[in-house]
Amino acid sequence: MKIMFISLGCDKNLVDTEYMLGILKDKGFEFTDDEMEAEVIVINTCCFIHDAKQESINTIIEMAEHKQDACCKVLLVSGCLAQRYQDEIIKEIPEVDAIIGTSSYDKIAEVILSKLLKNDLLSKDDLLSKNGLLLSNDLSFNKSNVLENVNRLVEVSSDRIITTGGYYEYLKIAEGCDKHCTYCIIPKIRGSYRSYRMEYLVKEAELLAKNGVKELILVAQETTMYGVDLYGEKSLSKLLYKLSAIDGIEWIRILYCYPEEIDRELINAIKNIPKVVKYLDMPIQHASDTILKKMGRRTFKQELIAIINQLREEIPDIALRTTLITGFPGETKEEHDELLDFVNDMEFDRLGVFTYSAEEDTPAAEMKNQISEAVKEERRDEIMALQQEISLEKSSQLIGKVLSCMVEGKMIDDDVYVARSYKDAPNVDGYVFINTDENLLSGDMVKVKIESAYEYDLMGSLVHE
Repeated sequence: MKIMFISLGCDKNLVDTEYMLGILKDKGFEFTDDEMEAEVIVINTCCFIHDAKQESINTIIEMAEHKQDACCKVLLVSGCLAQRYQDEIIKEIPEVDAIIGTSSYDKIAEVILSKLLKNDLLSKDDLLSKNGLLLSNDLSFNKSNVLENVNRLVEVSSDRIITTGGYYEYLKIAEGCDKHCTYCIIPKIRGSYRSYRMEYLVKEAELLAKNGVKELILVAQETTMYGVDLYGEKSLSKLLYKLSAIDGIEWIRILYCYPEEIDRELINAIKNIPKVVKYLDMPIQHASDTILKKMGRRTFKQELIAIINQLREEIPDIALRTTLITGFPGETKEEHDELLDFVNDMEFDRLGVFTYSAEEDTPAAEMKNQISEAVKEERRDEIMALQQEISLEKSSQLIGKVLSCMVEGKMIDDDVYVARSYKDAPNVDGYVFINTDENLLSGDMVKVKIESAYEYDLMGSLVHE
């Protein structure tokens, strides 16, 4: 039986998709990327902001049409949108056969098989003989316990299928969040913060390395709090040391570090472990103390300046990435200008901006003085225009320098390879383009002398040592 997967949203969602793919492969299912031949379609959804929610809804409706005019027998929805709007989805889109919440994806094979059995598309004898699994009752899983022990999910998902190309992969180290920022719905969808046990993460990383993965990218809603719930203390630095001992892993990259939780141990780990790239993703969201307080953030502007200065002082070549929100309720022009000045002064290496999205059931959505979409977008564009100037200046400073890069692929009909430096995370940052007629493979680590620079990308040639 052929299954088609559609994974939407963030890299953490992608990890869940890869776990589900591994579980289904183990049960004998085959995969296809053609919805016209898929007998089962699974949509792993996102609803973090309005645009992501709308994309998920549109995809579900589009795939629901294939229940009528194609061979699709089961349509299943999983992930954040499924967790948050499970009853509404079942009511409004009756073509959806089942819902799987954010912490029940290990049940995906049982759900699909039970639906096939209920609809007389599979016999009990087939179920028992082909899959070694006989279901005694109908499992709909319309409800999901988001506080379920996620370590069990790692244990049953060791055969996850890599979808990123094979040379880099995301390692999700925790689930949920305890921060409760006023604009964010994630704690209500994903539950409280739960760390994956270190021994499971090391085992998974070892399996990834054996399959050719060279770069591990650590992700969670917040990576800096890793281990507090399990070990009574922040343990990200300890995890980094263990992961760095794995043969085959050459780069370890850390995303989603909350600034208030960056401690001496983490700084020393980034500074002293050769495999940990000098790159830190540190979402700050704003720089006005008034807005930061309304957001429920745990840091204020002077504290942000202090941690940024400390990181750059102790790790001079570190690349800092951040994300900001424009148009938060009540944001004045003066507070926006304060954020602009902050961006100009801090000169982040990488920066992304979101316009504020009012999410129902969040405190911020009920705040007074909501900002119009036009103003949100205007303020976003103003910050990004400034950041382009900063990025071009920083990129130009790299001309003549040699960077270690990881090859991602080759441009069609051209002797130009696409690579990333340690300053660039996949899919969110820039690229290094290499002019060469040599044969390179995706995942190769090469030295590149930078010869020209643009706002976000670099160009150079190979250097042989």
